[in-house]
Amino acid sequence: MESAKQIFRLVDMSSPVSDLKEADISLTVSADRKIRALGKGNLLTDLRRPSQIENLRKLSRIEKLRKPSLIANQETEKKVGKAQLINKLNFVNFQDGTILINLVHNRYDKEITLKATPQPCNSDLVECRWVDGKNIGNIIQSYEFRNFLIPNGQKLLKIVPELSRIDEKGISFNLPDSGTEITSRKVRRYACQGIYAQFIQNSSVFSGTLMDFNGYSFNVKLKVVPPQTFEWLNSDHTANIILSDGAVTIYSGECKIIRYFQGPDTRNYILKPIKQEIQRFKQKEYRSERYKLTPSPNITFRHPFTKKRVDLKVVDLSGSGFSVEEDERKTALLPGMVLPELSLNFSDNYKIRCSAQVVFRKPVVESNGDKWIKSGVALLDMDIQDHLKLIALLHQTKNKNSYICNQVDLDALWNFFFETGFIYPDKYAVIQKNKKLIKETYAKIYTRNPHIARHFIYQDKGTIYGHMAMIRFYENAWMIHHHAARKSSANKAGLIVLDQIGRMINDSHRLYSLHMDYVLCYYRPDNKFPSRVFGGAVKSIKDPKGCSLDGFACFQVDNRSRSIPDLPDSWRISEIQPEDLQELADFYEHTSGGLMLEAMDLKPEKMNGNDLSNQYHQLGLIRARHLYSLKKNGQLKAVLVANLSDIGLNLSDITNCVKVFVTNKAEFSADILQAAISRVADITGKEDFPTLLYPAAFADEQKISYEKIYNLWVLNLQYSDPYFKYLGRLLRFI
Repeated sequence: MESAKQIFRLVDMSSPVSDLKEADISLTVSADRKIRALGKGNLLTDLRRPSQIENLRKLSRIEKLRKPSLIANQETEKKVGKAQLINKLNFVNFQDGTILINLVHNRYDKEITLKATPQPCNSDLVECRWVDGKNIGNIIQSYEFRNFLIPNGQKLLKIVPELSRIDEKGISFNLPDSGTEITSRKVRRYACQGIYAQFIQNSSVFSGTLMDFNGYSFNVKLKVVPPQTFEWLNSDHTANIILSDGAVTIYSGECKIIRYFQGPDTRNYILKPIKQEIQRFKQKEYRSERYKLTPSPNITFRHPFTKKRVDLKVVDLSGSGFSVEEDERKTALLPGMVLPELSLNFSDNYKIRCSAQVVFRKPVVESNGDKWIKSGVALLDMDIQDHLKLIALLHQTKNKNSYICNQVDLDALWNFFFETGFIYPDKYAVIQKNKKLIKETYAKIYTRNPHIARHFIYQDKGTIYGHMAMIRFYENAWMIHHHAARKSSANKAGLIVLDQIGRMINDSHRLYSLHMDYVLCYYRPDNKFPSRVFGGAVKSIKDPKGCSLDGFACFQVDNRSRSIPDLPDSWRISEIQPEDLQELADFYEHTSGGLMLEAMDLKPEKMNGNDLSNQYHQLGLIRARHLYSLKKNGQLKAVLVANLSDIGLNLSDITNCVKVFVTNKAEFSADILQAAISRVADITGKEDFPTLLYPAAFADEQKISYEKIYNLWVLNLQYSDPYFKYLGRLLRFI
């Protein structure tokens, strides 16, 4: 068949199909010429079939319609001297890379490209070894050396040397005085190793490997396992791709099939992700505030596909994620890609390590015409102490007087508590008996910054104006407490620390290591500020599964001053059983329907959890609980929970109390209640402690004397948007 001069495009598999990002290269071909894709070994895809020939003819006609100036502009050439060629070859050797050897058939107009590794070079003579020596003997008998190509980023160096030797081991040649630099692609592709692929379409699952990729597309090589056939795959439909390193999934997503290249029992698919943005988490209206720092930090990580180090500049930053700047020609981040180990690097050599996931990419065009890619990254997990330092930095960026877990002058803090009236005479009467122990507890919390505690302080010129704290006292729930502020219209410190704790919650609750599914607090209904904030939130959300409020009657018990009364013979206290907690749950769902039991780990599946108590112990702190059931003739009447903690961990001793949940008030008198509390106190070694009784109405019905009512407020952080919407209205003037 006669040859014809035709112009073809060297297809860039990294680029969107619709654009003109590939270089146009003139090739002389015949109708039966083989056009092969650059693969691991030889080039693939035989185009001998009539339909393929016709496609070539159509492509030829299309390309001939192009303006010559356009072709010339895209195929720009630049001379590269011999010395530079030698340096480049040595760099390829240093990186254990390869060059591309182009051969042409000595009878037919066919080309193949083989990969070779260059050896160290210090003269005109270049020695190379074949990457794949299979069938080399047959190839060199039928093919002649034409030229070789050196990959050079987004370009190729084309060299036409004098052949010295070619055999089954390798090839050698003498370098000319110069080579030519040609544009091969606009977007760099990255070779991959050890990345496994699953290709899923219409319930068919094919396995393969990821060959190369960039931020726009990737090349997956699939193989068939009988009875599979590639005829099962429809190139007009999308496919789901899962990429892993053998142990961890690092990407999954729906992709469009751009093109494919056929081998004998393999097929290379060029795939383009459909989504440029993913929703890792439930979308929130009230997102974390983003800050631009000066100087801006960098991120570094080992790319999960290439295992090469990547270093990118951070554009903006929040407590839940950040965005980075990528060169559009070197983009290597795909939405959905998981980055298991990433380092956030600040200018003072401080580093924060985390795991993260790419969630979006957006092209950006500057006013001066510069283009770059903005890629968004969401934090998946981070050491909570590192995260604490991060949000502390961000909060101070917003307000220089806002501090999180700073080194507090404890004398100044105690003075603040007394001056603001947070510690009033009746409360101090309880505190002063254990003031030494309380001071020791606060030294641990406020100077050692344990990961189970947080404190927020508004401080100006050494004076504390506002304070709020929270402590993780349940497996997945944090308790807010100790809110106090100086009365001043000038600083609004009480609102500022409330805003601080809200932003910290919004930034942090999705991190697994923080274990923050719920936040809760106790407050007295006659206290106007928390009633407005927390009580108002309950009214605003109007869903007890999102935000709930339950009342306890509180009274003080001194087990040292009384003899332990006996329970009637038909009444018995014993260690709780799962079915008792289930009955408590049924009772609570009927009477309240709120979040209290879930937040306080009073569910059957959580009754034996000790992880948090062990963490307290490692920090030199106490946290324990004992669960008991009170029954009459085998029928559950109440559940009693004895909490043990360091004295003063909570200054109202709510973390060091007995809670009584009355599930069946029939035949349940005040005397029996007192006997049950005393028995539990004796078993657990408690002496002087508060008791919280639920429901509070039971105290009124039985004429049980109590000192105050505590409302327990619980927020499910899956409902954070309605809460922050309400809080935003409340704090709009900050």
